[in-house]
Amino acid sequence: MEQAQALRVGDGTDPATEMGPLANARRLEAISGLVEDARARGASVLAGGEGVGNRGFFYAPTVLAGVPDGAEILHEEPFGPVAPILPFTDEAAMLEKANGLEFGLASYVFTNNVRRQQRLTNALEYGVVGVNGALTHHPEAALGGWKESGIDTEGGIEILEPYQRVKHVNLRWGSNPA
Repeated sequence: MEQAQALRVGDGTDPATEMGPLANARRLEAISGLVEDARARGASVLAGGEGVGNRGFFYAPTVLAGVPDGAEILHEEPFGPVAPILPFTDEAAMLEKANGLEFGLASYVFTNNVRRQQRLTNALEYGVVGVNGALTHHPEAALGGWKESGIDTEGGIEILEPYQRVKHVNLRWGSNPA
């Protein structure tokens, strides 16, 4: 919660900015709608929950708790700065809920237990899994969602594969280099 509140929201060209604007007015309206729907269904807003400033498409980093199953944010890809926190005590129940979604772009695991990290990263049906942090993608890494979260992969060396014809050459130097 404190980390979300501490993020500096602003102009993406300012080096001090940690989070820039949303892509457009529609995305700002969508994020506002998802947060308001969760709040109306009983979720608590622990941080953020509103636009920032009076111009541009800025929305405060938002943390939601107590989000009920029927809330739209649990069934949509928000593509905005909203983190619904859903605590679990049963790993199998958590995986069933997480993998039960029709989307599978990014997921996050927070644990220092190496065996749990391995189990969960293998079991989560998502194209990207962040472990102990929110950063899940680097420009040099491939990015692709599973299920309804996209088609194919972008970024990384893997993006070049459809344009390549691979050939293996085994060359031996002989005594007659002619």
